[in-house]
Amino acid sequence: MSAAPQLPQERRLVTAIPGPKSQELQARKLGAVAAGVGTTLPVYVARANGGVLEDVDGNSLIDFGSGIAVTNVGNSAEAVVAKATEQLAAFTHTCFMVTPYEGYVAVAEQLNELTPGDHEKRTALFNSGAEAVENAVKIARAYTKRTAVVVFDHGYHGRTNLTMGLTAKNMPYKQGFGPFAPEIYRVPVAYPYRWLTGAENCAAEAAAQAIDVITKQIGAENVAAIIIEPIQGEGGFIEPAKGFLSAIVEFAKANGIVFVADEIQTGFCRTGQWFACEDEGIVPDLITTAKGIAGGLPLAAVTGRAEIMDAAHAGGLGGTYGGNPVACAAALGSIQTMRELDLNAKAQRIGEVMLGRLHAMAEKFDVIGEVRGRGAMVAIELVKPGSKDPNPEVTAAVAKACHAEGLVVLTAGTYGNVLRFLPPLVIPEHLLTEGLDIIENAFAGV
Repeated sequence: MSAAPQLPQERRLVTAIPGPKSQELQARKLGAVAAGVGTTLPVYVARANGGVLEDVDGNSLIDFGSGIAVTNVGNSAEAVVAKATEQLAAFTHTCFMVTPYEGYVAVAEQLNELTPGDHEKRTALFNSGAEAVENAVKIARAYTKRTAVVVFDHGYHGRTNLTMGLTAKNMPYKQGFGPFAPEIYRVPVAYPYRWLTGAENCAAEAAAQAIDVITKQIGAENVAAIIIEPIQGEGGFIEPAKGFLSAIVEFAKANGIVFVADEIQTGFCRTGQWFACEDEGIVPDLITTAKGIAGGLPLAAVTGRAEIMDAAHAGGLGGTYGGNPVACAAALGSIQTMRELDLNAKAQRIGEVMLGRLHAMAEKFDVIGEVRGRGAMVAIELVKPGSKDPNPEVTAAVAKACHAEGLVVLTAGTYGNVLRFLPPLVIPEHLLTEGLDIIENAFAGV
């Protein structure tokens, strides 16, 4: 399989950003699409590949977003396109619950093999990350015969009613959309940068606080599942202090609670490992995946211990489009690409380059409070100089300056003060370096 890009891997600006054709399309969007569907950067894409997005005006932008960690293998990876095209020509849908097909089974086999742990596993396929999380809750409740679900400060798990309830941040995800599903409880997370007694105390103290809340306010015997992102995505790429996750896993195991790793943003080589929980040797009972699984086609999964996954009654799991055959074919092509190009190694290299440059920037610009991340999942938290007070204004200004120069970056964080970087794992290194130059110039200019 060739890794050669189909588009010139270069930044090229021929108009202002956004250009006139994009502006025309944005006007059409405002007249046709619900106002609640927001847009970070109204540049309308015509083609994309490797590390670039080419818009309808002929501009070529460097992509540090990957469609929010979706296009890990690039936007048009050859194996993804070939396998999806072949499947399109054969059939687009039958519904796996009616007349099944091999692709669904093959994806399940791959996920059972790739996810952490050597225990016997089962997989069920769905459409989106939120749907995977909802089904993980269903499965955990069916297995434990309990109802309570524990989640964490700064966590994000989706936009459906249940997953909005699981999500910590109110605006824009929850505001005005309640009431939410009951039996959801939130506990502290080990956020090293903002832990009041210092990062060195964070893991032990946060775990003790979380466990205390569970035992005293909920009752461990009432908890079906504990759900956490091994690195919190929308919360600001918060990597819990080492030792925190293992303490929570041990508590869950001791109390018959299903431990669910939400790897929807962190999975599929993004952090330099197949799954982020592998960094501390965490073996979850259930793992939810989506985003990077299928090269941009909608697919999600819950994978886990066979005895837990099989607890739901026949017909209790499913959905009309879950495990769509074209999406399954794309997933097989995506996993093939990850293996053949060793995208874990590429993610590690991206991390080395980005973290080195960003740490150097932090020495120059006192608005950068912390640089953090693993592999190709990197962020900087911006603060008001001389404090740890969040600085969302400068965060927005830097993002805007990057966009104007043809670099797609995303913001995140409970306080809106985090710039997050998620380049495709196939991005050429010269584009990575050029993108970092743009970021540095943006800081110098704000």
